Amino acid sequence: MKLWQKNQTQTEKTVENFTVGQDRELDLFLAPFDVLGSLAHIQMLKEIGLLTEKEYAELCAGLHEIYAEIAEGGFEIAEGIEDVHSQVEFLLSQRLGEMGKKIHSGRSRNDQVLLDLKLFMRHETQKISLQIRQLFDLLLDLSHRNKDFLLAGYTHTQIAMPSSFGLWFGAFAESLADDMLVLQTAYKIINQNPLGSAAGYGSSFPLDRSLTTELLGFEKMNYNVVYAQMSRGKTEKILSTAMASVGATLNKLATDICFFMCQNMAFVGFPPQFTTGSSIMPHKKNPDIFELVRAKTNRLQAVPNEISLLLTNQISGYHRDLQLVKEMIIPAIFDLQNCLQILLHTLPHIEVKTNLLADPLYDYLFSVEVVNQEVMQGKSFREAYRSVGESIENGTYQPQKSVNHTHKGSIGNLCNDQIRNYMDTIQNGFGFEKAEKMYELLIP
Repeated sequence: MKLWQKNQTQTEKTVENFTVGQDRELDLFLAPFDVLGSLAHIQMLKEIGLLTEKEYAELCAGLHEIYAEIAEGGFEIAEGIEDVHSQVEFLLSQRLGEMGKKIHSGRSRNDQVLLDLKLFMRHETQKISLQIRQLFDLLLDLSHRNKDFLLAGYTHTQIAMPSSFGLWFGAFAESLADDMLVLQTAYKIINQNPLGSAAGYGSSFPLDRSLTTELLGFEKMNYNVVYAQMSRGKTEKILSTAMASVGATLNKLATDICFFMCQNMAFVGFPPQFTTGSSIMPHKKNPDIFELVRAKTNRLQAVPNEISLLLTNQISGYHRDLQLVKEMIIPAIFDLQNCLQILLHTLPHIEVKTNLLADPLYDYLFSVEVVNQEVMQGKSFREAYRSVGESIENGTYQPQKSVNHTHKGSIGNLCNDQIRNYMDTIQNGFGFEKAEKMYELLIP
């Protein structure tokens, strides 16, 4: 029997397979959070008098047993069972009889899946934030170690002005700090308790939603039960937007690396074990890692639009369309984590070219330096610009390859300490500690 079945009438098998979709596979990622939600819910049911102390103790022990099975990898959703909520209730009923079915009082699968997804996304967002911080720290370290090595700066993919590896690495670090701020906003929207909204219209039971909010470590609840249901899909879209922001930063970093590794540039390189070869060209050292990061992060940036289109033209209330959001957000989370992890694995081994701008190919990078020197000697900028431009055209231009940039955020003043302080402030604003206490309260 399904949780929603009222009699022995069976859904036609083809219809069942189509409607269940990928739920059995994807719900395995939600399983521990479904149990945690049930533990909080039954404690609340006990407090409002819908469970006796004995019933609560037996249900609690049964849920702890299932949680341990999940942790050990022994949990699966059986054929014929629709989702993780049904499987957990089925196992409890198998082991405890009719009592196992009492865990559904005051709940709908609508608020169960909302809760499971929020707990899962909250957990994974914390992991993503820690990976971002690790990559941020690595980039700032690379910025400091390579601050004295000049690099060609480009506009319109044409050589433009001197940059430095210190500036280049540091730019991506500061970009990640802004991405972290967007992720923090997503985290705060995720971190609101929907449990007790039931099917989206509340319950006649005197549910204590404040208690479950506290037990599950949420910052606050979704107060309005209709809005709690409306947050399904919206929350995932907001998280996917934050992940797309991180993805855009990683995409530009990966694209730069692919460009910089080209033999015509040879700005950076990696040991052979981080590149791949060609089946026909023996000289090749391909940047496949970074091309795949580029591709995966491009795909990440499409996810908010996918979710937006799925949500379009739905009235308030639950719709089965929302089931498909899981198929978009869960793989996207793992894609982002994998991209962050491979960059953390490879970037410590990056090799930068230390005398790059000695090549005459880059002489014109210093044209603005020559213009600025003439301005410092008393010429107007426009006059100096014309003078240097004419010297370039008539072949008399001589580069001045000493660079003296001292203002904040420039080659000689990277402001890495200020960037680090900015990131520290953002990271401290998440408030992960409250969520982490959930495990102390619910798992012995």
